Parts: sequence; structure tokens; C-alpha cells
Amino acid sequence: MSDQPAVKGLDIEQLECKLELVYNWGYEQARADLRQLYTKAKHNQWIPEETLPWDTDVDPEKRNGPEELFPLAGSDIYRKMDKRQQQKLNAEVGAWVLSQFLHGEQGALLATAQLVTAVPHYNAKLYAATQVVDEARHVEVYDRYLHEKIGFSYPINQHLKVLLDLILKDTRWDMKFLGMQIMVEGLALSSFAMIQQTSTEPLLKELTRYVLLDEARHVAFGVLSLRDYYDDMPEVERKEREDFVYEAARLMRDRFLFQEVWEKAGLPVKECMDITLHNEGQKMFRTLLFSKIVPAIKKIGLLTPTLRERFQELGILQYENWSDPIEDLVNSEQFRRTAASPAA
Repeated sequence: MSDQPAVKGLDIEQLECKLELVYNWGYEQARADLRQLYTKAKHNQWIPEETLPWDTDVDPEKRNGPEELFPLAGSDIYRKMDKRQQQKLNAEVGAWVLSQFLHGEQGALLATAQLVTAVPHYNAKLYAATQVVDEARHVEVYDRYLHEKIGFSYPINQHLKVLLDLILKDTRWDMKFLGMQIMVEGLALSSFAMIQQTSTEPLLKELTRYVLLDEARHVAFGVLSLRDYYDDMPEVERKEREDFVYEAARLMRDRFLFQEVWEKAGLPVKECMDITLHNEGQKMFRTLLFSKIVPAIKKIGLLTPTLRERFQELGILQYENWSDPIEDLVNSEQFRRTAASPAA
């Protein structure tokens, strides 16, 4: 932590990060794939105030999605609650989920700003700059939705905070790509896809659709930047990346147990976490979170025998042959064009 005092009146935290700045005076166009991604990003910017229907009425206590995905669904604890208690808990769970998205997006904002500084490739710097704008927009929309439509938010989950700190404090640009673009953004891509498909709240559904289209580019950015990078890396350094991927996956899996919600609601925390852990809908949700990450790890050549064993242990290896982030980007672009057409 920095020894500098916090700014008075602001809820801020200072994290000491060291990072080498890399100039690129060549301005070379060697990475045509990244240049194309940069061009797409410029053309696909959107303005939240003009794009999203913010006048939509939102009832935060209404269930937003299938009942079987609710963490305590089917449990005695939930059945014994009256309707009012269940409605309030719906709002708490929804606020917790969106709060973690908000905090994750701020982490992405800071990490991508670091990439502009640290990445050596000229076209990667240009694209990273557009992602900084994307992440700022995502922070804006989740903050506005939470405080205008739900009315409250949650602090950052400890598991997410540990992961973001690891990414932001690391001095190596490839580790920032691996941690943020592949792991965090890959999980976000899967999460947003599920929410967009299952949400019954119109504003959140539309908000998620636009964020999702940005996220498809972000994960593709990570894959394009790291593809072939690990092929000739010394074994000891490669193993460090494998260990990081596994630890990041474990942290992301463990953060979806809603501990802070059960504490605030005055419920038996350990029992509720255990119910959530073994809830079939939540088990499916937690594994599907990795449906974009595992193909991305394979695409960049890091799905080693060691990581295969670890992914098998986590119950996520079955996603290795699912569509990779480059295919997802193509599909998202097709979806964007279809959605924008008059016929649609």
C-alpha cells in the first residue's frame, strides 16, 4: 500500500504499482489483426445516455431470471421466508451481482490503461486506448443502474479484490493480458451472455447486450496479443503462467457464494454458502462461467497437461472445444449488424 494519505471525503484506496513504460517510435502496421480490431472498436462506440432506455421502470425486488438459478432455491431457509422477505432477498442478490460487475469493470479500466503504457506493439496500444473508453462506459452504466434503479450497492468481494490486485501489481504486460483480457473478461463474457439470455428486466437486458458486444472484442484482443507468445517461453516462466491461471480460476469460482448477502440479511452464512455451493442451478452457472476462458487458454497455447488436470479438477475442461473468442467476435459482429437493420 502507498504511504500517501487518502483524499479527504472520498472512498478511495491507493495501490502501489510498478510498470515499465514502453515507447514505440516505429508506428509499424505489422499486426494487421490488431489494427482491424482497433477499426472495429472505433466504429462500434455507443453513448449510454442516447442508446439505453433509462426511463424504464425497474422493480429490484422482482425475480429477474429462472428460479432454479437463485442461490437458495429449493432450500428450507428460502421456503420458510414469507413473500416480502423473499422479495427483499431478490433485490439483495441482484445488487450484489451487479456490484461485482461494477467493481470488475473498474479493475478492467485500470488494467487496460496500464496496457496502453506497457504493451510494446503500436497497434495494441491503439486498441487498448479504445478499450479504456469501453471500460469507462461500462463503469458508468453499472453505477447508474445500481444507484438509480436498485438504490444501493455492495463493496467488492474479497476474492475479486485479490485477483484485481494481482493483475494490477504485476509488472509484466503479458500477465495483465492473461489476467484481465483472458480470465476476468472471459468470465464477464460468459456471465453477460447468460444474463442477456435469461433476464426478464428490459433495461438490464438491453444494457447487457451492448456491454456484451464490447466484451467480445476485449477477449479477442487478449487472444490475438498472446497467440504464439508462450510457444518458446522457458519452462519455469510458462509454469508461472499456468499457476496464475489456475489460481485466478479458483478465485473467480469461489467468489460466487454470496457471502456478503447472507451476512447483511442476517442469515446463517456458512449454511447459505453451502446451499449455494451445492445448488444445481448455481453449479451449472459457475461452470458455464469458464466456457469462454478455457477455449481462450487453448487458443493461446497455454492448455498444457498440467492445466488440463487442474481444469478437470475444477470441472471445466469440457469447454476446451467450445467456440473460441475470435469466433465469438465474428458472431457478435453479425448480431450487431442484424440488430441494427431496419428489418430487425
